[in-house]
Amino acid sequence: MPAKAFVLIETAVGKTKEVVAKVKQLKGVKSVDPVTGPYDIIAIIEAENLNDIGDLVTGKIHPISGISRTVTCLAIWTD
Repeated sequence: MPAKAFVLIETAVGKTKEVVAKVKQLKGVKSVDPVTGPYDIIAIIEAENLNDIGDLVTGKIHPISGISRTVTCLAIWTD
């Protein structure tokens, strides 16, 4: 069963739409939703294992221009 995580993304002012578009293009990203509250975007990602989740977040999501900060919440079980 693949690993799943919720990535909470804070963006720079005026960059949310641009970041949403870039995150949606990444392999392993299942959904990307702009939200209200302390974060601007919540992305749901899946990968084969936790190492691949880490690689996706640190190697593909973090470098996207306009992202200020992320918090990754790993799902501990899925139905």
